Amino acid sequence: METFNSQPGFCPVCGSILPPLNTVGNVACYNCKKEFPPDVFGAQEVEFIIHFNNYDPEKVFGKTKSSSDDEADGPVVERKCSKCGHMQMSYATLQLRSADEGQTVFFTCLKCKFKESENS
Repeated sequence: METFNSQPGFCPVCGSILPPLNTVGNVACYNCKKEFPPDVFGAQEVEFIIHFNNYDPEKVFGKTKSSSDDEADGPVVERKCSKCGHMQMSYATLQLRSADEGQTVFFTCLKCKFKESENS
């Protein structure tokens, strides 16, 4: 029996690609049928922090907004806030998933500042 110097995600016994990691339990190799703990993937918990840019009209237009305008963190669209029912939300987009999938849109209510996201 050969021993492989495998990379995370490959079977350390036969070198085959391991199936996707389940949410609980061990991972079983389809080829040699051996079971391994989830750490065979070398996975570590990853945390993402998303920073929103603040809209500063003075930098963009060279003037300030009047105090009666709602404060927006980006472009404003007519979208109903699921928390307070206000009909205007600002939005920002990020590509968080792979390139062949859609982007993630983050909406912020202009009234109550509630944030929600949508995968497009």
